[in-house]
Amino acid sequence: MLDGHRAVRWIPVTLLLVLFCLLARTSAYFGLTGNEPLSVLPLSSQPEERSAKAHYKLCERLKLEKKQRRMCRRDPGVAETLMEAISISALECQYQFRFERWNCTLEGRFRANILKRGFKETAFLYAISSAGLTHAMAKACSAGRMERCTCDEAPDLENRKAWQWGGCGDNLKYSNKFVKDFLGKRSNKDLRARVDMHNSNVGIKVIKAGVETTCKCHGVSGSCTVQTCWRQLAPFHEIGKQLKQRYETSLKVGSSSNEATGEGELPQQRAAAPNHPLTPDPRPSDPIPRTTDLLHIEDSPNFCRPSKYSSGTAARKCYKDKNCEAICCGRGHNTQSRTVTRPCQCQVRWCCYVECKQCTQKEEVYTCKG
Repeated sequence: MLDGHRAVRWIPVTLLLVLFCLLARTSAYFGLTGNEPLSVLPLSSQPEERSAKAHYKLCERLKLEKKQRRMCRRDPGVAETLMEAISISALECQYQFRFERWNCTLEGRFRANILKRGFKETAFLYAISSAGLTHAMAKACSAGRMERCTCDEAPDLENRKAWQWGGCGDNLKYSNKFVKDFLGKRSNKDLRARVDMHNSNVGIKVIKAGVETTCKCHGVSGSCTVQTCWRQLAPFHEIGKQLKQRYETSLKVGSSSNEATGEGELPQQRAAAPNHPLTPDPRPSDPIPRTTDLLHIEDSPNFCRPSKYSSGTAARKCYKDKNCEAICCGRGHNTQSRTVTRPCQCQVRWCCYVECKQCTQKEEVYTCKG
């Protein structure tokens, strides 16, 4: 389990860069919603690997469907952006669930089995994957790593009095178009396919809702006679936080239509509609889902004991006054005392030298009983 946001940096790359794979022939999936792990090269290529076609090799390592592979090859920056998207999605998922029974375990067999079911956890994986791709692509455009896109133009800002368009905004417009083309249209013939597509769209919507306009003043003595403004995406950690909140309030839905024909679409607003294909399950008095709600179609396992969905919580580290009772599932926890040595009383010497003492202290570590 991860102790904090900094700890996620130590997770091996080969466990993070899990891969794009098709779950169904009619669907194009991405990132954490694939069902096969893949070890890939680091994001930084070796000098001898840098060539006009170097990204082709990386595109081949990613198990993409035909259209996705073509999109990956046409711009040298796409392959590394896809890798970045998977990485930030995995890191954020593990951070958001670090205190939960299910801590976003990404080992192939556990993740693959969860993706076969319609759990709340499945919904989160779809949302965080599409959000990661949208965020990474918009940032790649503004950073100049892509050939087919550049900074956001934001024409509506040009009409504001005394505002001068400047800076380099994150190109969400191009990113949205790319993601929709990359993921493609999915089958609408069954409830699960519609729910998966809905949850992917939730991730994209959360990214779009988090765009902010940042401005910098120009003028004599800070008079701000002219403002240079650009659009920026919210930090991905904030996106993960919002999606975790939607996970907590995910709605269970059932189908009121003939699933054999698959007629009907997800609702565009919360107001109820007669004979709607997706209705909350099982009570008709429950609210109709909004387009920003995560949806699931079956209850999650408790993740307490080893199963095909997780390794259970035995020996998991917990925090006595925070989550031991919940994570340990009533089995209790073990307490172990240890002595640790850490830098302390640090002082800056001259411009670049920091001098620290070494302090020892005792601390207690709590782990769940088996």
